[in-house]
Amino acid sequence: MRVHHLNCGSMRTLPPVDDSTSPERIVCHCLLIETDADGLVLVETGIGLGDVEHPRESLGADFLAFAEPVLDAGETAVRQVARLGFSPADVRHIAVTHLHRDHAGGLPDFPHARVHLHEAEYRAATDPGDEYHAYGVEHFSEPQRAHGPRWAPARPDGSWFGLPAARLEGLPDDILLIPLTGHTPGHSGVAVRTADRWLLHAGDAYFYQGEIEADPPVSHPLLDLVQENAQADRDLRLETLHRLRALRREHGGEVEIFSAHDPWEFRRQPHL
Repeated sequence: MRVHHLNCGSMRTLPPVDDSTSPERIVCHCLLIETDADGLVLVETGIGLGDVEHPRESLGADFLAFAEPVLDAGETAVRQVARLGFSPADVRHIAVTHLHRDHAGGLPDFPHARVHLHEAEYRAATDPGDEYHAYGVEHFSEPQRAHGPRWAPARPDGSWFGLPAARLEGLPDDILLIPLTGHTPGHSGVAVRTADRWLLHAGDAYFYQGEIEADPPVSHPLLDLVQENAQADRDLRLETLHRLRALRREHGGEVEIFSAHDPWEFRRQPHL
């Protein structure tokens, strides 16, 4: 498999936490995976064309004011897929870590793709009787799902480095959904096996590299505000963070972990 690291939505500029880095714009870190038999797999969709064209209706005034998205159509996943020489129809599968608008904004740009997500995330978005449905109504943007995605809810049925794991219908075991709950009801990471190691896209389980790499952990003050306002369950999120630190400590040579928005982590990735 060949993996492309894409920024599908630049947002406001972050000041560095210390002198070791320079200011950078927040990114929406997505993966485009070329598989041998299953077409293209997109991990996250970032901000989509509909968000760029109708930002107030799709993203909302509060998000626009705080996140300050650049809203560049050229950064959308669908335009980047085309620049790589593919058709949007080649994207057969999408795996989302969760349904916040900056992660699911590009879903309408790939209407025929099967959309994989944790079943708890699906229920929060679609089932009025679910205990987290009020959270979904408040935090999940309806315009990005109005086209009727081809949902493929996944349930954990195995393990991966000691963590629960869900296989994804129609995809090989080289791509797995790893529950990392707390940020949203069904928040998950997406694990991808490459030739020499696993990649774990941890979504918004954390926002800044120092939260899992530093000892003691270091967070970004501005991003802390985002986490506090968006999280569904603080205790579950902190438990998830503890598990990610342990995974990095015990299996750092086998698994590379990165989050969705840290621009300094994104700069470390190979960009083909």
